[in-house]
Amino acid sequence: MDKKHFYRVGSHSGAWDDLPTDPDELDSLTNSARKHIEPWLSAVFQAEHLNLLLGSGFTTAVGYLGGVGATGMAKVTFGTSYDAAIDAHAQAGATAMKRGAANIEDQFRSALALLEGLGVIDKGAENTLKKGIDAQMSGFLTSLLKTESGIVAGKDPASKDAALGALQSFLLSFASRAASRERLHVFTTNYDRLIEHGCDFAGLRIIDRFVGALNPVFRASRVEVDVHYNPPGIRGEPRFMEGVIRLTKLHGSLDWFFDKDERRIYRKGIPFGAPADHTDIPKEPVDTVMIYPNPAKDVETTQYPYAELFRDFAAAACRPNAVVVTYGYGFGDDHVNRVLFDMLTIPSTHLVIMAYAADDRLKAFVEKTRDAQVSLLIGPHFSDLATLVANYLPKPALDYISGRVTELLKHRPGDPKLNDPATVPLSATATGPI
Repeated sequence: MDKKHFYRVGSHSGAWDDLPTDPDELDSLTNSARKHIEPWLSAVFQAEHLNLLLGSGFTTAVGYLGGVGATGMAKVTFGTSYDAAIDAHAQAGATAMKRGAANIEDQFRSALALLEGLGVIDKGAENTLKKGIDAQMSGFLTSLLKTESGIVAGKDPASKDAALGALQSFLLSFASRAASRERLHVFTTNYDRLIEHGCDFAGLRIIDRFVGALNPVFRASRVEVDVHYNPPGIRGEPRFMEGVIRLTKLHGSLDWFFDKDERRIYRKGIPFGAPADHTDIPKEPVDTVMIYPNPAKDVETTQYPYAELFRDFAAAACRPNAVVVTYGYGFGDDHVNRVLFDMLTIPSTHLVIMAYAADDRLKAFVEKTRDAQVSLLIGPHFSDLATLVANYLPKPALDYISGRVTELLKHRPGDPKLNDPATVPLSATATGPI
C-alpha cells in the first residue's frame, strides 16, 4: 500500500507510483488489472449478504464528474467566547479517533456537548451558543443543498450526463442481484440525498424505516418488509420484485425532522437540490434537523434513532457469508470501524475497500485485519468513479447474457474443417460442367 495506485484481490495484486502516460500502455495496464479485478468482484458481489457503505467521498466523486465541488468540511467559528475551548475539544476528539485535523463535524459534536452543559448552569450563555450553532448548521445545510443542485444542473450538459450515468451504473452494479437473494443493503454516513436521487433515475425501489406517503414517519419496527408481485396468470405465488434495495442513513439526513410535540421523526418532502429558502428548511435547525456528527463515544449512539440505525448495520454485517464494500469512507468513525472489525472475526465474511488514497487511518485499519478477508482498490485510478464503472465493476446483466452464450456454444459443434468433404465447394471438386 506504499504505492499511489494499488490493488489486491485474492492472490493477485499490483502497485504503481505513476501510471503510463501513453494511452495504449494505460489501456494495456487497465485490461491486465481488469482480468483479475472484475471476475473477483463479480464473485464477491454474489455473496449471500451484500452491503455497501458509502462515505463523503462518494458525493465528492459524483460531484467531480459533474464539474461541481462537494460540501466543504472546513472548520468554522461560532462567534462566542467558547470557540477556543470548542476547537480544543474537537481536536482532542479527532486525535483520539486518529482522524488528524478536526473538521466541522467535530466542532458540531463538541459545541452540542457544551450546549447541553450550559443548559444546566447558564441559560444566557446557552442561548448565545445556540444561535451560533444554528447559524453555522444552517450554512452547512445550505452547502449540502448547493452540492445537490450543482449535481442536478452540472457544469454543462455533458458533465451532467456523465455524473448521472456513472451514479446509476455504480448503484446498479451492486443492486442487480437475483431477486431471490438477500437485498442489497446500502449504508451511508452522508447527510445528502444523492443515493435516493440515483435510485430514482435507475428505477430502484428503496426500503427504509420510514412509513407513510405525505409525511413518512420513522418506525423502530424491524419487520423484514419486502416488495413482491404476482406473475401474469398466476395467483397465490408472489415473486420477489427485482431492483429493490434497503437504505440506512447512519448519521441522519437533511430532510429528517424531529417533532417535539409528537416525539416523532418525519421525513419532509424537500426536493433534491432545493433552494436554501425552501419553506421546509428551518432557520433554527439545532433542535429539529436530524443530522448527527461523528460520535466519539459509543454512549452517544444510544440516542434515538441512531441506536436503531447502528443495530441495523451490525445485524447486516456481522453474520456468516456477509460482504461489505466501502467507497468514499475514510475510516474515521470508531463506531463504524468497530462493527467492521467484529464482522471480520467471522471467517466467511469479506471486506472490499475502495479508497482514493491510503492514509494513516486506512493503513492502521488494514494492518489489524487478515489479508485473505480484505480486498483493496486504492488510488486515483482504481477508485475513480468513471474508471471503476467502465472497467472494474461487474455488470450483472452482461454476465448473465455472456453465461448463456457460453453455455450455448458448448453444446454446438465447432467450425467445420476446410478439408471436410461436406464443406468443400462443388466448384473445387467438380471435374466437368455441372
